[in-house]
Amino acid sequence: MSEKLGFEELRAKYKDVLSKAFATNNIDLLDSFTKNTNEVDRKAAMDQAFRDKLLELLVEEPNTLENYVCFCIESCRRQMVTPTMPVVLLGDIFDALTLNKCEKMFTYVENGVNIWKEELFFVACKNNLLRMCNDLLRRLSRSQNTVFCGRILLFLAKFFPFSERSGLNIVSEFNLENVTEFGGDSSSTLKDSLDEEMVVDTEQNKLNIDYNLYCRFWSLQDFFRNPNTCYNKIQWKTFVAHSGSVLSAFSSYKLEAVELQKAKLNRLKTVGSDVEMSESNKEQHYFAKFLTNQKLLELQLSDSNFRRCVLIQFLILFQYLTCTVKFKMESQELKQDQLDWVKDTTSQVYSLLGETPPDGARFAECVRRILRREEHWNSWKNDGCPEFQKPKPPVQTDSTDDVKKAKKRRRPVGDIIKEYEGQQKFFMGNNELTKLWNLCPDNLAACRTKERDFMPSLESYMLTGAGGPGAGTRRTGCGGWGWRALRLLARRSPHFFVHTNNPIGRLPDYLDDMVERVTREVAANAAAANNTNGDASSNAGDKAVKQEAAEEEITEEQMEADLIKEGDTNDIEQVPDSTHAGEDDYDKAARSKITMINSTQLDAVSAKLTDWKKLAAKLGYKPDEIQFFESENATDEARAKNMLQLWFDDDEDASVENLLYIMEGLKMADACEALKNAK
Repeated sequence: MSEKLGFEELRAKYKDVLSKAFATNNIDLLDSFTKNTNEVDRKAAMDQAFRDKLLELLVEEPNTLENYVCFCIESCRRQMVTPTMPVVLLGDIFDALTLNKCEKMFTYVENGVNIWKEELFFVACKNNLLRMCNDLLRRLSRSQNTVFCGRILLFLAKFFPFSERSGLNIVSEFNLENVTEFGGDSSSTLKDSLDEEMVVDTEQNKLNIDYNLYCRFWSLQDFFRNPNTCYNKIQWKTFVAHSGSVLSAFSSYKLEAVELQKAKLNRLKTVGSDVEMSESNKEQHYFAKFLTNQKLLELQLSDSNFRRCVLIQFLILFQYLTCTVKFKMESQELKQDQLDWVKDTTSQVYSLLGETPPDGARFAECVRRILRREEHWNSWKNDGCPEFQKPKPPVQTDSTDDVKKAKKRRRPVGDIIKEYEGQQKFFMGNNELTKLWNLCPDNLAACRTKERDFMPSLESYMLTGAGGPGAGTRRTGCGGWGWRALRLLARRSPHFFVHTNNPIGRLPDYLDDMVERVTREVAANAAAANNTNGDASSNAGDKAVKQEAAEEEITEEQMEADLIKEGDTNDIEQVPDSTHAGEDDYDKAARSKITMINSTQLDAVSAKLTDWKKLAAKLGYKPDEIQFFESENATDEARAKNMLQLWFDDDEDASVENLLYIMEGLKMADACEALKNAK
């Protein structure tokens, strides 16, 4: 083929060859014909030729559409057309067919789900497939085409991976638009209007359904579509009252009598040899949408499918109220008396499900298992919907090459440093050092804090550092404890700078010996203190103690001055440093005091965060999560408070110092000043 041919002429030639190749099912003819053409021009012309040929098939040969799409798929695998072409053809087919024919054609799409998940088609076609399915759903009625809608949704669930965020309700939103409308004349009871139209006589088991019960029954749908209203005290009392009335009606109106009357009616009909009518009465009918007419309620209460649907709604609501959801607010939590009511009512609902024919006990057990599995999905969503991956095969240790291949490739240090710089943090090459370095934006100010300026006594550190006298010997093998003990012995103990001919074998042995010496000295001093008697000796002892304390203070001041001259000030401050992460003597109370935020600080900084969305984006929250904060809270102060509370609860790096550091980078001076002044 010459490259000088026009696009229209090239498309016409491709269409003729395509018609011959499809009629003879010879794709090699099409492949050989297009080899000498530029790839870009060839694919563009071939795509249009496939669509033109489809228009002819829709009119002349509609039974060959599935084969035609298969022919296009094979052409994609041979790089003759773009990978999106099969889905484009399917979209054109669904646009041209009626709904009944679309439902038959969709079977081909369902059976080919493995084809669409291939690497060649998935990336290119996933948006086109989603658009095609959404166009079909817009044409369908959820109440009249319920099965077809369900097939489309199941296909999308099979096609997209579990971690596809576009198909997940990340922030646990509810379909608040699904409003159930009801109402009518309340002047007369429903019992009077139903007596005239009831075919089956149920005088022995009749329920007095008045307008009050009718309103209470359908008012529950507002709680089912928006469970968060149950956390309101007034709404909760309304829900409890309405639930009690409805469940009492279910309990008093058993379905066994209705089943017996239906069987009796069927036997009367079979006497007249009307077999077809008796078989039709046994058919099960299912309606996807509630009908709220007043005259239907007694018939609905007599229907097992309808009753099961309402009872399962109760169970789903109870599970949401009692489970842990990541995006629930702190106030959205049931009290103990409410939890007890939910527990008792859940048992009552399962009991009613077990009594509902047919196979009530088996159906109730199936529902229990399904809701138990739902708890695992809820935990998965709370963890951020991590992607499901197949477990890696065990590494074989026989070959060194296999071990080297199995080792995880390290990320370049430059990429790690760049990532930390984007977060305005420092990377020190070690996890503990990195965490320590980023505790406070100003490291020099952190070193000058009052929490670091202290020195324990030798007895308290050596003897009671591990929970009691003598317990310090169990920590002599710890490097951090031993280093601090040596620094403290050099400052406090006269036995440290003593010349001896016996060299130290192991540092833990030396520290064990020093702990024993300190223990003996403490015991001797206590015994000497008990043996002192008389006023004179007491006064003399007081003078000696004061003189010794003064000498010790002078000695300490002199030693500290000498050390300062030598430039060892940092070592003096860091001898009992309790902020080293990873040490056994980590002071959790002091750490909590530095990092965690109290309610006063939270209220103060929230009131000053006018641009809280900017801070939320800096803290790592995504747009849908920011939208959740905005929709769930009425004011900016409440939104900022909710966002900060979640950040301090979930993020390991969350601290007051980090928050100040980030807000200073965002130039939020008022919020920083409010946080610093709050206590």
